[in-house]
Amino acid sequence: MLEYNEILPKKVILMDEEPYEVLDAHVFRKQQRKPVNQTKLRHLITGKVTEQAFHQAEKVNEADLSTKEVKFLFHNKGEFWFCTPTNPGDRFKLEDDVVGAAGAFLKPNSIIEALVFDERIIAARIPIKVELIVKEAPPAVRGNTAQGGTKQIVLETGATVNAPLFVGEGDLVRINTETGQYVERVDKK
Repeated sequence: MLEYNEILPKKVILMDEEPYEVLDAHVFRKQQRKPVNQTKLRHLITGKVTEQAFHQAEKVNEADLSTKEVKFLFHNKGEFWFCTPTNPGDRFKLEDDVVGAAGAFLKPNSIIEALVFDERIIAARIPIKVELIVKEAPPAVRGNTAQGGTKQIVLETGATVNAPLFVGEGDLVRINTETGQYVERVDKK
């Protein structure tokens, strides 16, 4: 059980038997009243964000989440197919909304963590930064580059991102999967 002031960002709580991740929490006191924890919560299954106030007398249960490693196989028609790392025959699929937009940066045979609640997978935890090879990069075009020029590149997973003009085909680049943006070019070792 968590007290009202222990409901902090990154904690996962149960409300109405559903898991919510605490995105933001602010404990404050209005004049002579008792303190209140004003929180912003994200439903881990639907992704819906709500605001909730917890008063001093309220307590909530922490959600019982576990993680398990899964191996990404392929993406087809809105479905991501995975298997257990030790048994490729033990295959299962997850919908696009469970994996999220970061799924566009998954390479086949990548091992990621899956978030499990109530014996079912509710989310996929993809690393925040991944390194991918550039498959297509149009040549740089001369022009107004005073503000820093960018071009669209295609990565080995098929995802497209904006990158600086100096990035070329075959380069290894680091991508932030949360924002879907180019971070830097990586030196090949």
